[in-house]
Amino acid sequence: MHNVVISGTGLYTPAHSISNEELVQSFNTWVTRFNTDNAAAIERGEVQAQAPSDAAFIEKASGIKSRFVMDKQGILDPQRMKPLLAERSNDEPSILCEMGVAAARQALERAGKTVADVDGVIVACSNLQRAYPAISIEIQAALGIEGYGFDMNVACSSATFGIQNAYNSVHLGQARALLVINPEICTAHLNFRDRDSHFIFGDAATAVLVERADLATSAHQFEIVGTRLLTQFSNNIRNNFGFLNRTAEEGNDAWDKLFVQEGRKVFREVCPMVAQLIGSHLQDNGLNVADVQRFWLHQANLSMNQLIVKKLLGRDASSEEAPVILDRYANTSSAGSVIAFHSHQDDLPQGALGVLSSFGAGYSIGSVILRKR
Repeated sequence: MHNVVISGTGLYTPAHSISNEELVQSFNTWVTRFNTDNAAAIERGEVQAQAPSDAAFIEKASGIKSRFVMDKQGILDPQRMKPLLAERSNDEPSILCEMGVAAARQALERAGKTVADVDGVIVACSNLQRAYPAISIEIQAALGIEGYGFDMNVACSSATFGIQNAYNSVHLGQARALLVINPEICTAHLNFRDRDSHFIFGDAATAVLVERADLATSAHQFEIVGTRLLTQFSNNIRNNFGFLNRTAEEGNDAWDKLFVQEGRKVFREVCPMVAQLIGSHLQDNGLNVADVQRFWLHQANLSMNQLIVKKLLGRDASSEEAPVILDRYANTSSAGSVIAFHSHQDDLPQGALGVLSSFGAGYSIGSVILRKR
């Protein structure tokens, strides 16, 4: 058995950003056109009129001010309202591979390691662009890693679920080090014509290197004290897109083939579940919530994060205790909590305790307790 650390993190940020104001301008242009084109049907009660959006509403409802995206032009085109990402040939690297490789290289650099030190790749994300061959194996080949790779999807909790899988393998001596990579193009599964959700997602990719503590040399090491996972079935966050859609063609254009959620139900049900899981996880490891100096939480909604930490601490958390990257990145699904971890870790002193937690569709929740070495 080996002690295990996260010794390096990496982040790929797309070149393009969309502000709330830009997004609202595009959305409201579409709303005006839709209501004009369907005026007679709306008057007869056959079609529901669309309501405009507002930048201030978006920030108040979510805490999001802008989001990074892989394609800006296609999203902001009122005629299209989805990313324009050209299909690549089978001989070219996939777009998720390129994003993942960039994040992985940064994680290796921070860890002071080379690909020769790594035994495998786990790609853990919500939105895989194909079923097979695995994106992880493609990234493995692109990096030149000998060993194995596999993909996994646990929606927004994929990162913490991936970290537990990597931890188990390294802890048991099955691998010296594994890369856990989270490439997310969330804007491709978002309905930009849905007022309730058109502002939620952005794109990014993250990576962490999980390795044996006795082999780690990085100045950025965090001991993995413990991991815990929980799932509970719910339809409140759902995406029905899949290969079986082609067998039932009548539903191909339905909105549920993209991201849909019952936001208020998710808020009400998930927040107490996350707080309870983190609290019990700490307690079972002989740790007090008050000892935690940093909570790197999934970045889906500012009010959710504030409520979860308040339930744990019994008070409002400071921005240092529960850092937010949601305002600039929006919800990047599995990458969100790792972006927060990557961006807000270097100031912690040796021995500092932190919790990396993600939560989302499923429902799925993951908790990883970390201690700065």
